[in-house]
Amino acid sequence: MQNTSFDIRVYLQPAFLICAAVLATAGAGMSIGIKTLGLYLEKEPLPLKKSLALLNEEQLGPYRVLSKDQILNEDVLKELGTEEYIQWVLEDTDSEAENSVKRFLLFVTYYGLPDRVPHVPEECLAGVGFQRLVTDSVVFEINQPGWQKKVQGRYLVFGSTKSDFLQSGAEFPVVYIFKVNGEYASTRNEVRIALNKNLFGKYSYFSKVELVFNQGLNSRTKQEVVKASEKALGVILPILEQEHWPEWGHP
Repeated sequence: MQNTSFDIRVYLQPAFLICAAVLATAGAGMSIGIKTLGLYLEKEPLPLKKSLALLNEEQLGPYRVLSKDQILNEDVLKELGTEEYIQWVLEDTDSEAENSVKRFLLFVTYYGLPDRVPHVPEECLAGVGFQRLVTDSVVFEINQPGWQKKVQGRYLVFGSTKSDFLQSGAEFPVVYIFKVNGEYASTRNEVRIALNKNLFGKYSYFSKVELVFNQGLNSRTKQEVVKASEKALGVILPILEQEHWPEWGHP
């Protein structure tokens, strides 16, 4: 019968001791190397310059704030993963009375310690009973005085899977973009890549800006939504950049 009892002498053999020493040295070297190279595997919190809740609505012209909604459900807020957010319903006072994109929900979130996967409407709205009908990439061409940029984002259209949703066949579009570590991104994967490549940075952050055109049941074309989004982002993004989001590299 084979002897299966534990024999400590195996671990006192020269070959084993050499391997153990090499592994220990390598492990210590890796730890020292990370510190020496200035790698930050665990980030520190990066606060906003000013809380999103303090966004000055008087600067949003021609948009008027119709309501400011708060998330009162603690479970929903916990799932969101941040208390830095705004949910405001805005109205474009320049638009005609029956304009289908006159009103929209502005939903902005900020994560100064991004330790989770970014929330995206594709999953959040599907989880509450909406079906995604359209998914497109889109480039928002923003041409405001002193602020000209092309920002890539996502254009989605949702419909309800519930027969009691106001009326059968109701659909609404959603657009969103990310700001991550000083750069704009259009998808969750792009956010992950930007966060993962920031090995030498002490901080990381991301913020999502989402426009939901579900105020009313009038049909909206993609062209109308993109044009309205470009106008709205041309007002909102400069304010976020100048007064709220941290200056990347200068926390």
